[in-house]
Amino acid sequence: MEHILFLTGRLAQPQLERVLAGIAEAPFTFEVREIGLQVAALMTADMIRRRVEPPVQADRIIVPGRCRGDLDALAAHLGIPVQRGPEELKDLPRFFNRAAKPVDLSEYEVAIFAEIVDAPRLTVEAIVQRAQALKRDGADVIDLGCLPETPFAHLEDSVRALKAEGFAVSVDSVDAQELLRGGCAGADYLLSLTVDTLWVADEVTSTPVLIPKTPHDEASLHAAIDAMAAKGRAFLADPILDPIPFGFTASIVRYHALRARYPEAPIMMGVGNLTELTEADTSGINALLFGIAAELNVAAVLTTQVSAHARRAMREADWARRIMHAAARHRSLPKGMSGALMTMHDKHPFPDSPAEIAATAAQVRDPNFRVQVAEDGLHVYNRDGIRTGTRAFDLWPQLGLENDASHAFYMGVELAHAEIAWRLGKRYVQDQPLDWGAAVEREAENLDAWCAPGTTRSAPNKRDT
Repeated sequence: MEHILFLTGRLAQPQLERVLAGIAEAPFTFEVREIGLQVAALMTADMIRRRVEPPVQADRIIVPGRCRGDLDALAAHLGIPVQRGPEELKDLPRFFNRAAKPVDLSEYEVAIFAEIVDAPRLTVEAIVQRAQALKRDGADVIDLGCLPETPFAHLEDSVRALKAEGFAVSVDSVDAQELLRGGCAGADYLLSLTVDTLWVADEVTSTPVLIPKTPHDEASLHAAIDAMAAKGRAFLADPILDPIPFGFTASIVRYHALRARYPEAPIMMGVGNLTELTEADTSGINALLFGIAAELNVAAVLTTQVSAHARRAMREADWARRIMHAAARHRSLPKGMSGALMTMHDKHPFPDSPAEIAATAAQVRDPNFRVQVAEDGLHVYNRDGIRTGTRAFDLWPQLGLENDASHAFYMGVELAHAEIAWRLGKRYVQDQPLDWGAAVEREAENLDAWCAPGTTRSAPNKRDT
């Protein structure tokens, strides 16, 4: 059986031992070693190198999740693998479960068409810049949305400019002549053709997206599909997803019926009628719609991010397609794969109970404040005791920082973060930004490198857990 050495600090040692002892049928034996520091989060690779002498009697070492430094070099020095654990030690049981069942989210099947809805009103340069941003968020095809009764004199130039930059391009218009112009300029896809405008597809090599003459006219969509199939031409078929409460449920039924009638036909689903026209967080809407897309083996999704509340819809769509593809492929529920779409709440927001926080607080012998969040509210403690409340303003008068501006600013920021986390049910870690998933762009953190203190860490006379 594998033997693992867990390195920690004095404050976390008792809790770490309890968590490890509570893992049912753990596939390993373990040793917990406190290496002479109070706060485990302050551990570094250099510190471990100085305080842990080889040889180490273990198969691998697990260090705290926030441990900084080059762990590969440390592993080479100690002669055994060194691995970061989760940031919260209460997550160790799930950490080992995930390690045993890794989920690859690099794969997906659904192509994302990202529509630039106001393309006629943008310059060619602005269209290319918008396309580059959409591609960074996960778009595979840039869709140029034409506008009714709005001239698009630079349509051809726009298509050619995007193609020159390596983009796949679609042109989206209700005007057959604009579709023809886009196809002649080299567009890869044309949105959208009905059975009455299939002649456009005969004039160009672009792949058409077929739609019914009206959303409820399924027979006309079937006729268009049969006509293209008879010619041996590639196509995408879109039965049209209607908004709530104007036929959404019926339109889902149409998608299901289309897949039953044409088991191999490539289907497109436009999700903007839901993400843009429903005032609800788009991360959940995207999760549900891409789940439906995975079940129906949808080939492509057309999406937008126009409304302010839908401004992260593209990135959410990218995460949703990966998560739902993995769920479908592994025949498992879409749980425990990624928290990217859980933008407002966390699955395990409060890892520590009030009693456990109190036990940790009782060990503290210095004046520096620690902040933790439990189900009952905010807990702030140092050697002078523990203060508990549900509002930052309630706790502030108890800190005695009226004459320490920098420290007061730091604690104000941290208490505000902690209160937001408690009210929403999000995980709070002192000195770390709240994790909003795909809703907020966050630079990937390289724990192998050193970094300057963050905004609040620059304040003197304070400490974190």
